[in-house]
Amino acid sequence: MSDDHTHVQEFFTARAADWDARFPDDGPAYAAAVAALGLCEGDRVLDAGCGTGRALTPLRAAVGPSGVVLGADLTPAMLEAAVRAGRDHDGRLLLADVTALPLRPGSLDAVFGAGLISHLPHPEENLRELARVVRPGGLLALFHPIGRAALAARQGRRITPDDLRAESRLRPLLAGSGWRMTSYVDEDTRFLALSVREG
Repeated sequence: MSDDHTHVQEFFTARAADWDARFPDDGPAYAAAVAALGLCEGDRVLDAGCGTGRALTPLRAAVGPSGVVLGADLTPAMLEAAVRAGRDHDGRLLLADVTALPLRPGSLDAVFGAGLISHLPHPEENLRELARVVRPGGLLALFHPIGRAALAARQGRRITPDDLRAESRLRPLLAGSGWRMTSYVDEDTRFLALSVREG
C-alpha cells in the first residue's frame, strides 16, 4: 500500500468511531447535494470514499429500489461505522480504493464524492479513474458540507488559490480527466461542483 493510502487509512481509522457525532447536522446538506445530481429511478451510483455512508440514504431514495447504490472506502473502520449506523441497508459497501475501482468501464450513471478531492493522491489520474466507470453523459458531484473558506477556518489555515477546490484549479483538472464542469458553488454552507462525463 502506498504511503498516501496508509496516511488516509490512519487518519480516518482514528476518527471513524465518532465521525457522525462530530458532524451531526450535515444530513440536509448531503440530501441537497444528492438532489442536485438529478438522479433517476433505476440509476446506478457510487459514493466514492463513502466513509460512514452519510450519502447512502439520500442516494437510495433518489434511485429507488430498482437502482444500484455502492459505497466504496479504503478504511475498514469507516465501513464498520456505516454498518453500525445501518446504512449498509441503503447500499452495498465495498472495501475498495477509489483510485483503482473493481468496476467495469461505463457501469455507473453517477459518482458522488463527499470530501474526496483533497484525499486523492494523484487527482487528475484518480478523477480519470472515476470517469472510466461512468457512462458518457454520466455525472460527478464533488461535495463538501461546508465551503472552502469555512473549512479552512475550521482547520486553522488560510484559504489559498492553489486549493484543488478553487474553481480556477478544479475546472481544468476535471477537463483533463474526462469531465466537463457544469456548475460550481462555494458558499459557507456548502461546496458543490457538478460535472458531466465527456465522450
